[in-house]
Parts: sequence; C-alpha cells; structure tokens
Amino acid sequence: MFSTASKSIAAYNKVHLENGVDVANPHRLILMLFDGAILSLSSAAQAMRSGNTAEKGKLISSTLDIISGGLQASLNLQIGGELSERLNGLYDYMCQRLLYANLHNNTAAIEEVSALLVELRSAWEEIANDPAVLQQNRGGQ
Repeated sequence: MFSTASKSIAAYNKVHLENGVDVANPHRLILMLFDGAILSLSSAAQAMRSGNTAEKGKLISSTLDIISGGLQASLNLQIGGELSERLNGLYDYMCQRLLYANLHNNTAAIEEVSALLVELRSAWEEIANDPAVLQQNRGGQ
C-alpha cells in the first residue's frame, strides 16, 4: 500500500514539474532549481540521520546536478561580470561542501549549503518579482 501511494506521489510530482517548466519564464525556472535543491537537501539530511546511505548519496548527487548543471551552468560569465564570477565560486564551494557532507556524513555541511541556497533563492525571488522584470517576462506588454 505504501509503495502504491509513493508511486502516485512521484507521478503527480513529475506531472506538476513538467507543467511548471512548460509555462515558466527564465526567472521562474531558476526559482524551481533552487526549490528542487533545497528540498533534495532536506531529504538528504533526513536520510543521513536515519542511516539510509544509498538514499543520502542519491539525494546529494541530485543536488550536485542541480547546482552544477542548472544554477552554475545558467551563469553567463562573459556578460555577468563580478556577480557571475562570485556566484560561480559560491556554487563551486557548495559542491565541495556537499561532497564533504556525503563522505563524512556531516549534516552541518548540508545545513550550511541549504541555508546558502535559501538565501540566494530569496534574493532571486525579489528579482523575479521586480515590476520591470515582470513586464519584461510578459513580453513588454
């Protein structure tokens, strides 16, 4: 019974994510990446505390993919200047901390990265909700 419920929840989440990506503007997509990474880290910390090594590793790996393949890959280092360079360094640092957390079962490192992601997400949300950005995302209407 639990397995069936779990599969149903996973299917719902997949459809919800796919629909969200279809209608999301670039700022919303970045917010979705932050949300996915934060949620994955929360689950990784839980798996670490309960001794589920395989699940912990899978979730940390997923977060690493989101950070390096999503957030970091979206940076434009040629146009973004110093801010992009600093974010690039911060994302590298987060990945190093997560590798450390995975290797040493260190929940403090997971919590540190999670707090950094929450802070960055909050700043990004402010940018995404700026009236000028909202207008630009609507096509300048």
